Amino acid sequence: MTLNKLGRWGALIVLLGAIAGGIYAWKHYQKPGLPDAFASGNGRIEATEVNVATKLGGRLGDLLVHEGDTVAAGQVLAHMDIATLTADLHQAEAQIKQAQHAKAIAVAGVAQRRNEKSAAGALVAQRESQLALTDKELERTQQLIDKGFVSPQKLDVDKTNRHTASASASAARSQLMEAQSSINAAQAAVLEADSAIEAARAKVEKIKADINDSALVAPAAGRVLYRLAEPGEVLAAGSSIVTLLDITDVYMTIFLPTSQAGRVSIGADARIVLDVRPDISIPAKVTFVSPEAQFTPKSVETHTEREKLMFRIKVKIPEDLLKAYASRVKTGLPGVAYVRLDANAAWPETLPPLVNDKNAR
Repeated sequence: MTLNKLGRWGALIVLLGAIAGGIYAWKHYQKPGLPDAFASGNGRIEATEVNVATKLGGRLGDLLVHEGDTVAAGQVLAHMDIATLTADLHQAEAQIKQAQHAKAIAVAGVAQRRNEKSAAGALVAQRESQLALTDKELERTQQLIDKGFVSPQKLDVDKTNRHTASASASAARSQLMEAQSSINAAQAAVLEADSAIEAARAKVEKIKADINDSALVAPAAGRVLYRLAEPGEVLAAGSSIVTLLDITDVYMTIFLPTSQAGRVSIGADARIVLDVRPDISIPAKVTFVSPEAQFTPKSVETHTEREKLMFRIKVKIPEDLLKAYASRVKTGLPGVAYVRLDANAAWPETLPPLVNDKNAR
């Protein structure tokens, strides 16, 4: 009986010793919490996705990239079939020549109508001169009749000549006005031909722009995430063919409570520590602070008691650093982002050192 009691007491002592040792180890190795000048939140590495889409509907001629390929800004990714556009271009160029020929004819018509106007003007001068002469003849005949030197029949003849000359002058003036109207019509034809030329040229420029847009290029440097179409497929206008991951715009989104979010400023320093590389810190900057609170997403886990309303914070990795390690950028990696709330506060020594060429390998 005594031995059993001694055994139980011994086991109890060993258990208490283990508990005390565990408490000591926990206190000894536990990392101190963040200072009040810092905040942290967990999230995942994200990058902007860019869909490269067709401007016009048509058949996809070729696709030059595959998933995982790294592309440069402006690099051609695919070509649309341009056989129809090429035929339309030839037709529009022929319309330019046709309109130019019509203009040449209209310009020649203007010159011809001006010559006709000059002839009509000369005829008007001739007819008006004849009318003036008949007026003088009629006046002299009237004077001679008053003096009794000529017979009244001569007056009738002169009056008839005067009426004939007046009618001829009126007809000549009408021809002159008609010639001017013809000139106006010919000039209008020239203007119409000019408009047709401009319209045909604009059509050519549009078709050339469509042909240029048929070569689909990368809007930014990045990595091919998905191939969404294959050569030979007939696509509608605006159909996406490739999704690019913009590796120059990589960030992490975290959520902070009101007490901390209110102290975060745009441009504040931040650091990201990924779960796969807990030995280094990645420098970052705060580029966005949500102006409105929202319910914390279910995927977000905080170190403290879960809060109902949080503010979304976006911390972005510098572009020059991303370019230096473009081949190693991967999205979806979980980690923790630390944000400095006080610009004058020194970073805690408990955080791992910043990434550099040596420890980033």
